[in-house]
Amino acid sequence: MNTKLSLLFSTIILVVASCKQKPKMAHKTEVKNEHHWSYSGETSPEHWVEVEKNSDCDGKHQSPINIINKDADSIKTKGNLKIQYSPTTLLSEVENNGHSIQFDFEAGDSINYKNETYYLKQIHFHEPSEHKINGVIYPIEMHLVHLSKSGNITVLGLMGEEGEESQLFEFFESFLPLENGVVKDIHQKIDLSSLFLEDKHYYSYGGSLTTPPCTEGVNWIVFKEPIVLSVEEVLKLRNNMPINNYRNEQPLNNRVVTLNY
Repeated sequence: MNTKLSLLFSTIILVVASCKQKPKMAHKTEVKNEHHWSYSGETSPEHWVEVEKNSDCDGKHQSPINIINKDADSIKTKGNLKIQYSPTTLLSEVENNGHSIQFDFEAGDSINYKNETYYLKQIHFHEPSEHKINGVIYPIEMHLVHLSKSGNITVLGLMGEEGEESQLFEFFESFLPLENGVVKDIHQKIDLSSLFLEDKHYYSYGGSLTTPPCTEGVNWIVFKEPIVLSVEEVLKLRNNMPINNYRNEQPLNNRVVTLNY
C-alpha cells in the first residue's frame, strides 16, 4: 500500500511541475532578447563594428544615407516597381524586440521590383528617421521589409510627418503598449493599399540593413513624399520604443541614388 501511495504522490508531483513550466511564448521572448547591440552607450551604432564581429557594419555600401535631391539621377521609369498589396493581408503578430515595434505578416502582400517578386515579411519603425532627404530628419520612418524566394531583400522606407490622424497608425497602435520582449498574436486583416504608394515618387539605391548584421546587397526604395500621422500617434510609438532608435548617417561612397518618377 505504501508503495502505491508513493508512486501516486510521485506522479502528482511530476504533473504539477510540468504545468509550471514556462509557456512557449516566454521561451520565444527570452531568445529574442539575446542582443549584444543597442542604440546607446558602449553598444551604440558607433560601436557596432566592434560589438558585431561577423557583420557587414564596416562595409562600403551601408545604410542609411542622406539623399540629396539635386544629386540624384532623375529617370522616368515604368514597371521597375509594382506594388501588389491587397486589403486582405493578415498581420501575424506584433513584438517589442527591444529595438523597435515590429509587425510580422502572414503570406500575402508582395511587390515586384526589377522583375523579381519580394514578399512582405515585416514592418518596423525608427524615431526619428534614419534616412535624411536634403538633410531633413523626419519624426518617424517606417520600414517595410520584403524578401524574395532567392533570399534578396528590398526595403521600402516611408517618412512620416506630423499632421492629421492616420487610421493606419491608429490600427497599429491599438496593440500598444507592449513591454520589452513581449509578443502578441494578432491574425487580423490590414489594408496597406491605403498608403497609395503607386502614386509616390521614390529614390532607389543599393545599401544595407540598418541594424546588425548590417547585411549589404539590400535594395532600398525611399519614398520622396512622406505619409502624415498625428503628433499623438508619433508620441505613442516613441513611448514604446528605445529613445532615438536610429543609426547614424553612412557615407555614400560613390553610390548612385536614382529619383524615379
